[in-house]
Amino acid sequence: MRRAARLAAIVLIAAAALGLAFHSAILTALGAYLDKSGPPRLADVALVLAGDQSGNRIVKAGELVREGYAPKAVISGPSGLYGYYECDLAIPFAVTRGYPESYFIRFPNHALSTEQEAAASAVELHELGAHTVLLVTSVYHTRRAGALFRAAMPDITFYVVAAPDVDFTPDGWWHNRQARKIFLTEWLKTGASLLHL
Repeated sequence: MRRAARLAAIVLIAAAALGLAFHSAILTALGAYLDKSGPPRLADVALVLAGDQSGNRIVKAGELVREGYAPKAVISGPSGLYGYYECDLAIPFAVTRGYPESYFIRFPNHALSTEQEAAASAVELHELGAHTVLLVTSVYHTRRAGALFRAAMPDITFYVVAAPDVDFTPDGWWHNRQARKIFLTEWLKTGASLLHL
């Protein structure tokens, strides 16, 4: 019994030492797992997912339209922000950043999760006749969003494009309080998605 306890203690100490020695690499790998984005490609339309109060997602979509990757960007906008749809606040923000309002298509909806947003977007994207879509979201949201949208619309090809995030980077998120909250929340949601909860 003593020998087993001693062996268990040695294994735990060794694991802790390895964890300390390689903590940056381990934390970077955990952050990088959340990012499953790629470079933009030509597509029928861009779709900006809701949930970004900084405006980085819609600005990225404006860039993609300006650069010719898609003719328009559909702006998902759930209700709930002081009686406004998020798309009705995001589009004027993009205009103040120099992108014409004509770049954007309003898409008000009542989704309360990425999964619900995917279901609602299926109707919109099919009505637009889209076969290829640039899915624009924050870097930490790209893996889960891509999986949920592909599952909801297997007949549409999604290219997931990451919008930059001022707080979260995969290789240093643990140094920033806001990024730590983002990391924990996204990992909880990722785990729930993997378990179909």
